[in-house]
Amino acid sequence: MRNLIFRYGSYLEAMTKTQNAEIRPFHVEIPQAELDDLTRRLANTRLPRPAANDDWTLGTPNAYLSETVEYWRASFDWRKQEARMNEFPHYLTDVDGQTVHFVHVPSAEKDATPLLLIHTYPGSFADFLDMIGPLTDPVAHGGRAEDAFSVVVPSIPGFGFSTPLEGGDWTMAKVARTFDALMRRLGYDSYGSHGSDAGTMISRELGLLSPPGYLGMHVLQLFSFPSGDPAEFEGFGPKEYAALEHMQWFQSVGGYNAINASRPQTVAVGIADSPVGQLAWSELFNSFGNGTSLVTRDQILTQVSLYWFTNTQATAGRYHYAEAHSGAEPAINTAPTGVAVFADDFKTIRSLAERDNTNIVHWSEFPDGGHFAAMERPAEVVGDLRAFFAALRKG
Repeated sequence: MRNLIFRYGSYLEAMTKTQNAEIRPFHVEIPQAELDDLTRRLANTRLPRPAANDDWTLGTPNAYLSETVEYWRASFDWRKQEARMNEFPHYLTDVDGQTVHFVHVPSAEKDATPLLLIHTYPGSFADFLDMIGPLTDPVAHGGRAEDAFSVVVPSIPGFGFSTPLEGGDWTMAKVARTFDALMRRLGYDSYGSHGSDAGTMISRELGLLSPPGYLGMHVLQLFSFPSGDPAEFEGFGPKEYAALEHMQWFQSVGGYNAINASRPQTVAVGIADSPVGQLAWSELFNSFGNGTSLVTRDQILTQVSLYWFTNTQATAGRYHYAEAHSGAEPAINTAPTGVAVFADDFKTIRSLAERDNTNIVHWSEFPDGGHFAAMERPAEVVGDLRAFFAALRKG
């Protein structure tokens, strides 16, 4: 604990020295020449020889790719999606030499809770486009004024417009420190966070960092696995064993984890040169829920196009490598924690989650939706965020 306090104190001192660093307005506008190049590449697509059944068993199937590529080439409207992104104010700033892109929408409501929204992999800040309005202006979206949030939606360094990535030691813990510096720079001395996937891991690192004023974390899953102690299985019922089976299924199809954790640059070569490779590599939008995904085709292509235009698959994938080689020891999170479990997401087992996170104060479950619930079921995620932070205020 003494070392943790010392590290945070040193970091806070360094961050304060750059408190007034420049924050620059940013506008999402991909040059037309890049859109034209994408169209040409899509028209010249060469798909692999199909698998025997051409389904999702061996990976992204040709039938899905053929249909989606044609829609991407002939019908998908990137400029429409760009305009949707630009409905909100975007900015760039530099934290310890790293360019960080973020959306910042302060609420007009007095005493709104500052909230950091942290995106998924293979997602982006676009995960949250449907949540920003209801969070910042709850009265206009069926909520109460006291449920208002001032939201900050950054792009994780190495993703989207938070590029180029400076240095090679980017772990989720380093991102947590960078995002805390961002919130301080924006004038927030207290805030909470929300995320799924990478956003969950960064939120948990914020909980471990425990910066002054950190209110707590709301996440869609907690990645807690059996340790091998037979006692952990005492009291397990059908629900917990079904969750274990889902973990085993996901491990069987999660080869991208092993590739990114060992050879991220190799696979990124093909993806950087092929937009269809980027589409196929983003199969998690379809396959994470094993056929249950509610993410729309336009949402998928918005995310895939953003990765393509920013050429960020290599730097996004390196986090798996950094985490696998970080040498970090397991640690207990004591920050106030809320978990919203969606039916077709990773099946968080509560007893294991409570072993690793000792201050879970909110737990809810939903009958559908999955890993990308911010896009699939945004109203439900917003409602659960309101409930979690309202309970913290009362507590």
